[in-house]
Amino acid sequence: MSVNPSEIVSVTQGAGPLVLSMPHPGTGLPDEVKAALNETGRSVPDTDWHMHQLYAFAERFAPTIVEAGLSRYVIDLNRDPSGVSLYPGQATTELVPTTTFDGQPIWTRAPDETEVARRRTAYFQPYHDALAAEIERVKAAHGFCLLWDCHSIKSVIPRLFSGTLPTLNLGTNSGASCAPAVQQAAVAALAGSGFSHVSNGRFKGGWITRHYGQPERNVHAIQMEISLSGYLTVETPPWSFDTPKAARLQTALSAIIEAALDAAKKLKP
Repeated sequence: MSVNPSEIVSVTQGAGPLVLSMPHPGTGLPDEVKAALNETGRSVPDTDWHMHQLYAFAERFAPTIVEAGLSRYVIDLNRDPSGVSLYPGQATTELVPTTTFDGQPIWTRAPDETEVARRRTAYFQPYHDALAAEIERVKAAHGFCLLWDCHSIKSVIPRLFSGTLPTLNLGTNSGASCAPAVQQAAVAALAGSGFSHVSNGRFKGGWITRHYGQPERNVHAIQMEISLSGYLTVETPPWSFDTPKAARLQTALSAIIEAALDAAKKLKP
């Protein structure tokens, strides 16, 4: 059951005030997890594909990157570890998902409470220990931190939302996870992005945004959920990265992050 720690979380420390959290780009499956998944589960379709490549533009901000290597089917690093739903009354997936976003079963042998608890200790906690440490390091160095939680998802998932998802979905837990000035700056840049967009729509920010966003401590957290149609050739396997399509999206994301950073910097002590 042993897994190399670097497969659970990798950290690239940067000199800037930006922390990029990437909890769902991983496709790794520990042997015991892979053995319990069915064919659908082993294909890990709900991965946030190519996050590191998509955010390569952020090098200009000298970011710190905290990236998961294991699939969200092992344990979802953006869910409340207590198991409480982030979206009461709406369809979602659990701390350890039992289905795909589309509602398809993924297990031949679903994990019991003991196994979920083991995964919380073995896989969930190391990621969050690393992320918390980097947030504090960055804040100590700069007087503030902008935590940008990087996500992507298929543009059409009837079980989760109606119609087609906007390309850019900015979430601040309805304004609670960052200062008003930071949200306003990000939303203004979002409006000028040239992409379909929404702020605090279906995706308001998951547990990472809600847990770490503490604007009173100058830790400002924003989630960006991106439609896969914005940077993939098609939203089906092999999930190919479309470089020309992504370039336009990267320009927009860079402007939004820059606006949020500038606003956050003005608020530091």
